[in-house]
Amino acid sequence: MTATPSFSAPKGVLPSQMLRDLIARQVIDASVPVRADQVQPASLDLRLGATAVRLRASFLPGKGRRVADRLPEFEMHRFDLGTGMVLEKGCVYVVELMERLDLPKALHAVSNAKSSTGRLDLLVRVITDEGVEFDRIPAGYSGKLYAEICPRSFSVLVRPGMRLNQIRFRHGHAALSDDELAALHARTPLVSGEALISEGLGFSVDLRPESGDLVGFRAKPHTGVIDLDRIGAYPASEFWEELRSANGQLILDPGAFYILVSRESVCIPPDHAAEMAPFLAMVGEFRVHYAGFFDPGFGHAAAGGAGARGVLEVRCHEAPFALEHGQTVGRLVYERMAETPDTLYGAGIASNYQGQGLKLGKHFIRG
Repeated sequence: MTATPSFSAPKGVLPSQMLRDLIARQVIDASVPVRADQVQPASLDLRLGATAVRLRASFLPGKGRRVADRLPEFEMHRFDLGTGMVLEKGCVYVVELMERLDLPKALHAVSNAKSSTGRLDLLVRVITDEGVEFDRIPAGYSGKLYAEICPRSFSVLVRPGMRLNQIRFRHGHAALSDDELAALHARTPLVSGEALISEGLGFSVDLRPESGDLVGFRAKPHTGVIDLDRIGAYPASEFWEELRSANGQLILDPGAFYILVSRESVCIPPDHAAEMAPFLAMVGEFRVHYAGFFDPGFGHAAAGGAGARGVLEVRCHEAPFALEHGQTVGRLVYERMAETPDTLYGAGIASNYQGQGLKLGKHFIRG
């Protein structure tokens, strides 16, 4: 791997063409060459390596310590993923990823689960050597990447090379201030209806659909295994309970996992990206699981969209909670791109959720 002491580019999130340049310069390297289709408009898909370690507890290595050195403290069993192995619901695993980094001091990165991963309630977080928090890769980091995987609703079958999470690279500060976000919304409407701007663009839950009374899905507690390579293969009724509401209210059960949808349609302009974040911990006894990055072009007319609603992955905490239609449950933090990507979400690439409404992950069929 070639050291990269400097980096020259506009401030912002790095787009696809810059990611390809980082790969060519071995800033992003891999034990198996990076595939062209791993490069997304504003992120790079990460791939599972060959070996999984089952842990007795999740951990962070901490300053001055490597992941490999701390694994023996928590390791219960080590196994080869081979042609496929089941990761069991409720257990914690670590898998070394194929990709590794040699970042210049000007670049830092953040990781997040892919959309389909989040919709399975599959907790996937990146760990780095000397890491003190999950999913955050500091500027100048040089070393391996590991994925901590915890299936929380369904056991899953995984293989080497599967892509459960993604990484986004930033040069400097990229997030828009509230004033900048308001100005962007004035130029290019970002949301249907009134824009609630407070440390990002707020969005609320839809519990009064325009047609019918289906408002969401709740994961069933006892199901079969999901092979993550099988798309459109599983009857939704075997894994999900349909939720209906006649009064715009839904009572969340502690420990249950829900798929709901935002009331607002949102769009991401081609020269911006966004990340879903929680709104406020004080708004109720639940959390909107923020699975994903929103790529440039999501829901935007230039990429074949006309606004797209955000799918909400919701988990209730200790007490039952009555969720109301229109209640604010999360926010989108918009970030400027260093350049407009040469490929947009939904424009000529396989984008599973462009123009989406209430929708389960791509592994399920309804009927």
